[in-house]
Order: sequence, then C-alpha cells, then structure tokens
Amino acid sequence: MTVPLSIFIITRNEADRLGETLAAVRGLTDDIVVVDSGSTDGTQELARRLGARVVHHDWQGFGPQKRFAEEQCRYDWLLNLDADEVPQPEVVGGISALFAEGEPPLSLYRIRIVTIYPRHHHPRLFADFVSPVRLYDRRVARYSPSLTDDRVVDHGLPSGLVPGAVWHFSFRSFAHIRAKLDGYSDLQTIEKAGRRSPLVLRLRLLTEYPMQFAKYFIFRRHWTGGVLGARYSHEIAAAKQRRIRRFLEARQKLSSS
Repeated sequence: MTVPLSIFIITRNEADRLGETLAAVRGLTDDIVVVDSGSTDGTQELARRLGARVVHHDWQGFGPQKRFAEEQCRYDWLLNLDADEVPQPEVVGGISALFAEGEPPLSLYRIRIVTIYPRHHHPRLFADFVSPVRLYDRRVARYSPSLTDDRVVDHGLPSGLVPGAVWHFSFRSFAHIRAKLDGYSDLQTIEKAGRRSPLVLRLRLLTEYPMQFAKYFIFRRHWTGGVLGARYSHEIAAAKQRRIRRFLEARQKLSSS
C-alpha cells in the first residue's frame, strides 16, 4: 500500500544509476517526481518508463533546483533522494511504518547516507555516513535556496531518525570524484568567495590538504578502506585545496576590478 508521500529526485545524465534508485522505492508512493536539467543519455525516458513524472528545469544550483522540485510534488510530505542513492529495505519499511496511523508524529526525519566506493557494491567495514533531514513536511521546512548548501532548513525543530541506511554510490570513478567536486567548487566560488578573508584563505591554502586528509582518512574512518580509502581521502582533500585556490583567485579579481 502506498503512503501519502512524494519522492523527488534531481537528475542530469543519470541513466546508468537512476533505475536502481527508483526500483528501491517502487510501491512506496504513487508520486515520484524527477526534475531533469537536460540529460542527453535517456534519463528522462528511463524515469517515465519506471513510473516517475518528469519535469524539465534548467540547472540553477542545488537549492533552487530542489525548491523547484518541492513545488512539483503532489503531497506535502516529501522524501528527497539523489539519483545515485539506493534506500535499503529497512528504510522503505521504516517510512511506511511512520505513516501507518496517519501523518508521522514529527515534521522532520533524518536518514543515514552511507558512502560506497567507486565500483564497489556494498559499504566497507565501519563506513562513514551522514544523517541529513531527507523526509519532511514542506509546510514546515524547505530546502535552502543556496546554490551549494544542499540541506533542508530545519529551523531548530526536533527530528527523528528513519531506521536503516541509504547506500550512496556518489562517484562512478576517481576521475568522476575530481570532476564532480570541482564543479561543486565552481558554484561555491560564485556564491561564497567574496565573503572570505584573503589572509584566512592564504593560511588555509597551507593547511587545507593535510587537515582534510586527516579528517577523511582518520576521523571518517576511510583507513578501513585500505589503499582505496587513502586514495579517496586524497581526492577529497586535493579538491578542497583547489577550492581554496579558486576562492583566492576570485578575491584577487574582485580587488583589482
């Protein structure tokens, strides 16, 4: 039995990954919305074939894209997934249980998102995860309008935790990691570089790589991934250092204009 819930997903060229995501939530709802920003690989046709409504919307950044998607949904209760995220059965069952006696008791629910390495099919031992709000009542909360702050603004309200985890196949390859993170940094440069102190940026240019590598390899437990974990941590740290360099270049252009 479906629940009064809309699922929305933003896409661009995700035909190789979207099918597994949609299959995982089949039967949970009768309203799945895919907002596509111009795929050329058949993403739109795949989504329609698997039962989703497809709406085109030119890319404007993460927040604007997701806020547009929120407005296309039929129901007020929303579940946001990325096209590379696969909810495990415990998550789907937990969401169904929340609606078993009407609307859930809280307005916001967090979901564990677990990182999967490129070309792997399961999480590594002690895999890191984040727990953002992904299931929520849009009458109470919405996605931030920021280009890059990809989060629901919760206004400090209490939230629950959906049992289980979503497996996140975020990167197809290590080359994809670099391209994806650099694209994200480009958006951050547009939105945030002007607010950063040049002195602080210069100091961070020296410390960013070692601090970020330690953060991911040690504290986010990528050491459990061995050589792959070290390479993953390196790619993240190097991308964040490149972001600081971009911020500095943008600040210099602003100062000289």
